[in-house]
Amino acid sequence: MPLYRMISNRAIADGSFTGDLGELGFFVADQGPLDDFKNWRQISRDDFKALLTQAADQFPDLAQGNNEDQSHVTFFVHGYNNSWQEAARRYEKLCADIFSGADSMGLCISFDWPSKGSVIDYLPDRLHARECANDLADVLSELFDWLIGKQAIAAKDSTLACKAKVSLISHSMGNYVLQKAMAAAWTRKNQPLLVSLLNQLVMVAADVDSDLFDPTASDGNDGNAVANLTYRITSLYSGRDAVLGASAGLKHFGARRLGRSGLANYPPQGKDNVWQVDCSSFFPESISGMDIHSAYFETKETVSLMADILTGLDRTVLEKLG
Repeated sequence: MPLYRMISNRAIADGSFTGDLGELGFFVADQGPLDDFKNWRQISRDDFKALLTQAADQFPDLAQGNNEDQSHVTFFVHGYNNSWQEAARRYEKLCADIFSGADSMGLCISFDWPSKGSVIDYLPDRLHARECANDLADVLSELFDWLIGKQAIAAKDSTLACKAKVSLISHSMGNYVLQKAMAAAWTRKNQPLLVSLLNQLVMVAADVDSDLFDPTASDGNDGNAVANLTYRITSLYSGRDAVLGASAGLKHFGARRLGRSGLANYPPQGKDNVWQVDCSSFFPESISGMDIHSAYFETKETVSLMADILTGLDRTVLEKLG
């Protein structure tokens, strides 16, 4: 069984990924370093699904009351200004921190999209993000159908119920990819209500509008899609994030950045499954404003917070834990 899994729509040239959009491909790796393309091997979509299903079937079969101990299949969507090597290294570290060893929370899949990996390419990256959302929407739509089918089977035989929760961690502009993908998937499935695709969504330093979940927002229908397809959404933000300060300056349109200022209105009207955590105090003063944007994945306290969020601990408990 492979240790690492990646879905990517980067083009491939000269034996490696590029910064251009290509065909959706499925990859697995048995060992690192994951930023070495030679350690990955491409397999078919069907083989990828079969291996993923086999891995999830090996998760512990727990009683319903042990919800917080249930294993996860978690997707990770990287952010803007990440080359594929940087995204692979971040994914590898996330796997080491949360999805390995005796305390592993399950398995993690990287969704890798072709960020240009350059500050001056912010707007082309945003365009790429919107284009890449269609491929992620395909993945999420297929997953939605599989989960609905699994629920129908479990209704007839509880021993065949899915053993995994499905969660997602998205960083920076990866949240914009997710936003557009969830909106497309929700529309394709006739805007279902009270049917969760994701159990936990962790929006880390989200480069999306701070009013995304407000009814009057310009992207309000996207916010409805994300909220309706997710059991709980947690936004991790920091006013010290200078990268998102620059992002707001480059955009000149829309609202403030969710990952820098937090939710425009908290809690958002009619969406009690959306909450936020100001992570500024987790980062030492020695970390510069430009480094804050990625420090969520380098700081023990914020990594632990992500893990606690995935377990499904109630927000009041997390707040009391500080």
